[in-house]
Amino acid sequence: MPKRNKSNKLTNKNTIKRIRRIATQTMVNKARRSKYKNAIKKMNLLILDKKKAEALKFLPKLNSELMKVAKTGIIKKANASRNVSRITKKISAL
Repeated sequence: MPKRNKSNKLTNKNTIKRIRRIATQTMVNKARRSKYKNAIKKMNLLILDKKKAEALKFLPKLNSELMKVAKTGIIKKANASRNVSRITKKISAL
């Protein structure tokens, strides 16, 4: 059983390092999630404004961003593919 101090926190060295690592990874994941959500919002604005040329130019960047977050496990690959598919469909309908 792991040792605990008076405030009931784990004092094992590995546990302390792991807590630090999780905190860092959480910040990285939040930044990645924010970046991909902003990319989707930007694309949706381009579609709403009916700027087809700009949307087509931004599509590869959006696709790249979605696949990056899918690769790191922030969203699932199917989710990323579905988003790209729907957005491509909207662009072609413009």
